[in-house]
Amino acid sequence: MSYDDNGTGASSTTYDADLTFTGSVGTVGGTNTTVTISMDVNGATAAITGADLATTIGPVTIAADMFDEVNTTANDGDGDIRTDGDDRSVSLTPDVPVGDATIALDNSGDITVSGTFSGVTISHTIQDGSDSTTGSASIAGMDLSITNDAGGSTWSIGTTVSGVALTLDSENDVTAAFGLAGNTLTVSHFGARAEVASTATHYSTESAAAYTTAAVARDLTSGATLTATYSSLDDSLTLKAAVTF
Repeated sequence: MSYDDNGTGASSTTYDADLTFTGSVGTVGGTNTTVTISMDVNGATAAITGADLATTIGPVTIAADMFDEVNTTANDGDGDIRTDGDDRSVSLTPDVPVGDATIALDNSGDITVSGTFSGVTISHTIQDGSDSTTGSASIAGMDLSITNDAGGSTWSIGTTVSGVALTLDSENDVTAAFGLAGNTLTVSHFGARAEVASTATHYSTESAAAYTTAAVARDLTSGATLTATYSSLDDSLTLKAAVTF
């Protein structure tokens, strides 16, 4: 449950309640099949939000996303897709590694090769016209992650200095999180975003000004977590209570 005073605008309260059901059959060491169903139950009618199946057939692991999500296709300035496609997919991962690498194939024909070499984890996906590569490693106390998708690169760095967890990424976003008198204080700065032109598959994304947020989170004796967040984007204060069980 979240209450937002929305700065100079009208205040609002939002609710979000989700359920996840997981069932498994099979024996330990043998074939094991797991099905996970997710639901959003805070609306007037409960709605399925995910349906996943994972199983093994001999040396092959099969993962199936059986839920076709309904995506927004309105041109409202946040880069929505132009056409709502079919999100369902199936991937197969043979348990026959080539050296230290594993190979996975999905129903769209994409091939992913991944593995960890000398402490560096690399994943490369071969797909039609837009190959992507990701790499991550922990070096000298810093967690590094680099992604190149169809020629465009992004990166992020995370480290801890004197008990303060710091992150920095290629979009000029900076976050610092640290304990404060039994609370967790997280201060984040989000860099300005330039307009992203439309493509054959997506509408354009509007530019956005830089802004800063300060969030204080505290675990309550009731088992819930209360978070208060101030945002300089619209001078708003948001109070959020959340519980997981």
